[in-house]
Amino acid sequence: MRILVIVPAYNEEASIEGVINDIRTDYPEADIVVIDDGSRDKTSLIVKRLGIKALILPFNLGIGGAMQAGYRYAKLGDYDIAIQFDGDGQHKASEIEKIVMPVKTGAADVVVGSRFLEQADYKSPFFRRLGISFFSWLLSMILGMKITDTTSGFRAVNRRVIRFFSDLYPDDYPEVEALVLLHKQDFRIMETGVSMQQRKGGKSSITPFRSVYYMIKVFLAVMIDLFKKRT
Repeated sequence: MRILVIVPAYNEEASIEGVINDIRTDYPEADIVVIDDGSRDKTSLIVKRLGIKALILPFNLGIGGAMQAGYRYAKLGDYDIAIQFDGDGQHKASEIEKIVMPVKTGAADVVVGSRFLEQADYKSPFFRRLGISFFSWLLSMILGMKITDTTSGFRAVNRRVIRFFSDLYPDDYPEVEALVLLHKQDFRIMETGVSMQQRKGGKSSITPFRSVYYMIKVFLAVMIDLFKKRT
């Protein structure tokens, strides 16, 4: 199987080299593409120096636009599996096989790595925990299955989902809405426990104000998605 690791990055010069070296060391069988989402720092220069393919977006589109660019790259490259692996250093390449194996075996179309199934003590800001808890409850109701980490950016998808996401992917805080879209298309969703760590550098864009904005915006987007006709 041809496997691609998609690394969305925005101003991640402090962590991107470590992320790339981690993937190269612990998951060398995969190709890597970094989606530089309009960074204003040296992110793309570091990626190029390391000899890694970089797609440099002309301006900041947000994680949704960056990931859709990555899925389009995966589709054009005829990859069997695509992995979302954030550029801030929170994810561990040694955990990749946990989310990839159910996709390889055909047990699931998309696998979400949950930090809460293995790390009950994982620390995140209060407002972020509030949003995660709310959307975990909401999506568990919608999907009819227990979902613990709706905002996780550590995911693996198969060829069918790559094609779907290359054509349709939510923008601006997309992780929750993406699961709803997959559910409406009858893709098989699975969660598996993974270990994560605190970000290695840079600064999260999720402030308390943005957390409240995020909850309202994503909730409305999910409600609209539920009432849309299936394509």
